[in-house]
Amino acid sequence: MNNIKIGITGLPGAGKTHALIKVIEMLEAEELTVGGMITEPIVEDNHRVGFSIIDWKTKEKAVLAHLDIQSKFMVGRFGVDLSVLENIGVNALMKACEESDVIVIDEVGKMEVVSERFVTAVKSALDVEKPMLLTLHKKSRNPLLQDIRRRDDVRILEVTPINRNLLPYKIMKLMKGELL
Repeated sequence: MNNIKIGITGLPGAGKTHALIKVIEMLEAEELTVGGMITEPIVEDNHRVGFSIIDWKTKEKAVLAHLDIQSKFMVGRFGVDLSVLENIGVNALMKACEESDVIVIDEVGKMEVVSERFVTAVKSALDVEKPMLLTLHKKSRNPLLQDIRRRDDVRILEVTPINRNLLPYKIMKLMKGELL
């Protein structure tokens, strides 16, 4: 497994997290330890009402953003709970840098970049000599996302409805050095 860093980008709902989780399952099937954070939508009556954050390794989970959260940090209609991002997300990242074979960050997006601690954790994780998978908000002009996109050691791949099912296999091949 090489130290490749792969950024998965795509429009909202394109399947970034779905592709990421499929790759994680394939990595774990090969006995690799994966650590970091995953976000998943909270859906009620077919409507997205918020997002949970999960420490992939410990499975600890909490509400990161929700319509009902009052916060000075708003992303669209969602109030963001920065303490949850920092307690679960940042800690999961720091632990993954030390203990896991592969680091995952889902997602570097509008909600997450409002936290200085998160931004710092992502930057330091990018400098660790380990393979890494990140999902990136497609249209954000945030400096952190622009830095990630400009790095020589990050390959950016876009998820589309057409390649959604094949992309995880391509990512595995890239991680094993079988594709250039």
